[in-house]
Amino acid sequence: MDKNTFAITPPMGWNSYDYYDTTVNEAQVKANADYMAAHLKEFGWEYIVVDIEWYSNDAGTMRDRYQYIPFGDVEMDAYGRLQPAPARFPSSAGGKGFAPLAEYVHSLGLKFGIHIMRGIPRKAAHENCPVSGAAETAARIADPSSICIWNPDMYGVRDTEDGQAYYDSLLSMYAQWGVDYIKCDDICDSRLYRTEPFSGWHEIRMLHRAIKKCGRPIVLSLSPGPAQIDHAWEYCKYANMWRITDDFWDDWSLLKAMFARCELWQDHVRQGCFPDCDMLPIGKLGKGFGNEWDTRFNTEELKTMMTLWCMFRSPLMIGTELTLLDECTLSLLTNKELLALMNENCKGTQLLRTDEYVIWKNKDGESGRLCAAIFNISDRDAALSVSLEDLEEGFKAGEDKDLYEIWDKHRSVTASGRIETVVPAHGVKVYQVG
Repeated sequence: MDKNTFAITPPMGWNSYDYYDTTVNEAQVKANADYMAAHLKEFGWEYIVVDIEWYSNDAGTMRDRYQYIPFGDVEMDAYGRLQPAPARFPSSAGGKGFAPLAEYVHSLGLKFGIHIMRGIPRKAAHENCPVSGAAETAARIADPSSICIWNPDMYGVRDTEDGQAYYDSLLSMYAQWGVDYIKCDDICDSRLYRTEPFSGWHEIRMLHRAIKKCGRPIVLSLSPGPAQIDHAWEYCKYANMWRITDDFWDDWSLLKAMFARCELWQDHVRQGCFPDCDMLPIGKLGKGFGNEWDTRFNTEELKTMMTLWCMFRSPLMIGTELTLLDECTLSLLTNKELLALMNENCKGTQLLRTDEYVIWKNKDGESGRLCAAIFNISDRDAALSVSLEDLEEGFKAGEDKDLYEIWDKHRSVTASGRIETVVPAHGVKVYQVG
């Protein structure tokens, strides 16, 4: 199965982490799926992703001390494969796993995804569980020297035939459940290995092989970042998405820094392969962290975030509780002209970046649709402009074109071959040209 025959465009969906942290349950996942089907699906949003520690029976019970409880109570089958916690996901009881929940999501015309950690559960190694399809047990395929610094649940898996059998078994189970998307953590980059080679690269390849064998098209997303640019070829060969940043939150300094990251990775965006700017921290956030808040981004900053992600063609994963979205935020997520920049034949390119402003273009190679985004990354409103000649070869000097601003829906005309506008601080203007 060629990974580039699906996820042709950047995946778009909802992820439970930014709002629920480790505590999301089945009823909450279904409520968000229902909302997406009713309000977002027609705009291209389709993935419902259950994030970290869905297998934990005691997740969130010691949040004042631990995000991930050391040697916590995890649900696992006889072959060392993590299972949904039945108290949180009651439809998983009786060995059904996520199959019933995935079936519910699919019944809405949506796709189902889960978060996993790289490796094999420490509990499986300590209990010396058998591994389906392998001669060696979990204790023998586990590599206790390959661990995650921030999550204590897993050991790495050795690059052996029996290690591959573990991943094959895991993906076979996920395929039977009906999983369409896997976000694998502690595999794109790891803070533990800043001064020594990362020991987990082979597990990306093992996951890729297991997906090819499982018979189901499953998107593979790699976290956390920042991804290593000198390994761009490897990410693109074995995965569909990879994080180019550490966890992205609602902080202007992080959003401003994303322009440099997108500049670095813009030439590696292609069919089935998408550098990932991370989730969209919009709406209400943080309930699972014990401190629910409204996004700290103002409306101009939210427009900047949405525009950059779409011009660059990053995957889009909403991080809020969907049922609490207000009309203003919903409108940011359902702007058809903006989301059209994500289409299969589109290509985003940065033209200029200074300390004060940034200019991107996005062109649809099939239809010829050309859009220009003028970002003001300074702390004050600014008059900014770009010439059509700089935007695209073939425009004549002084030639004027009709303009349509995608956010405010205003129509205008260029002035002597230039797009001229006033852009609010931290804001953006996006023009369709012609």
